Amino acid sequence: MAIVPKLKNDLGFGSTEFHVLRPREGIDARYIYYYVSSKNFRGEAERYMTGAVGQRRVTTPYLKECEIPLPPPEQQKRIVAEIEKQFSRLDEAVTNLKRVKANLKRYKAAVLKAAVEGRLVETEAELAAQGRASAAEGRTPGAAARRQGRDLETGEHLLQRILETRRSQWQGKGKYKEPAPPDTSDLPELPEGWVWATVEQLIAHLTDGDHQPPPQTDQGIPFIVIGNVRSGKIDFSNTRHVAEDYYQSLDPNRQPKQGDLLYTLVGSYGIPVRVTTEKRFSIQRHMAILRPHENSPMDYLTFAMASNYVFRQATAIATGTAQKTVPLAGLRQIVIPLPPLAEQHRIVAEVDRRLSLTREIEAQVEANLKRAERLRQSILSKAFSGQLILRNTDKKEKV
Repeated sequence: MAIVPKLKNDLGFGSTEFHVLRPREGIDARYIYYYVSSKNFRGEAERYMTGAVGQRRVTTPYLKECEIPLPPPEQQKRIVAEIEKQFSRLDEAVTNLKRVKANLKRYKAAVLKAAVEGRLVETEAELAAQGRASAAEGRTPGAAARRQGRDLETGEHLLQRILETRRSQWQGKGKYKEPAPPDTSDLPELPEGWVWATVEQLIAHLTDGDHQPPPQTDQGIPFIVIGNVRSGKIDFSNTRHVAEDYYQSLDPNRQPKQGDLLYTLVGSYGIPVRVTTEKRFSIQRHMAILRPHENSPMDYLTFAMASNYVFRQATAIATGTAQKTVPLAGLRQIVIPLPPLAEQHRIVAEVDRRLSLTREIEAQVEANLKRAERLRQSILSKAFSGQLILRNTDKKEKV
């Protein structure tokens, strides 16, 4: 809904999906605009909508017959002025809340960037050096001293263990094929003890959802689409369903299970979602399933896949124009900076700590944004029930 400004030569065009409400003389267009923006009007109008779901529209006869509480012209102006005064304060508050929300998003990106660059916590190499220095000086400062004289497992050693486990636990079709190592010629230098690895090297199996459109049912196994994971978690509150026999017909690798990592591939690509539930469900082909083995570094990998470092790689390999698609072959070759396991644990703990704080603030911001919208509707409700300003007369007229 909008108020149309006066156009040169009074010429203008609009879609047939718009209703044009032209006020009579003495009726403030802004008064009409705010009234039809109110929840009371919109709730009543929805009862008279026609058309299929997704193409519902308010009928012209309803708009012609609906009644609007209409005060005298001067009172209309006073109501509009008070609405706009209070809305101005609300708009300022909402702008500030949205600014906080944007800053939290940037902060999260900065935390994940520091995590995959080895700048979030002290590295194993740094702690080992502190331990050696402490031992040389005869001091024993706890964790640092305990590291002196200890053989530390580097990221390279960890990667070899991961590949050995991958090879020994292979359950794929055909003969086992060793995943190709990454091309590191153009990659930046890593912190001491880190190593480059591909996504394929770090997991047991990678595939996407069934490519055949599944027959949908009213009940059965939840069918998860990208819209159900946009928040970073799986939302089962409003899902489609598929039949049990369809689910059982799927390749086991296409049946998500607890511990897997989902990764969106099409349109809203680049969203990693960890499967933390034992609940059975199936997914559309627009998502990938990254299945771990017992030595896959899934906690760290989940955060790495959420970083802008990985998102930029996904963007670079995405194909298509109207709807970008990340191919599975390209996803397998995305490179991940892999730290030693002990360092991963500290990174994951620190990322969890910091992001849990951002989630708390985000929840407060969202609650206040919803509260602002309720206040907006409360203002409109009072305006059109005569409670927003003192009035001299009440007058109703069909318009």
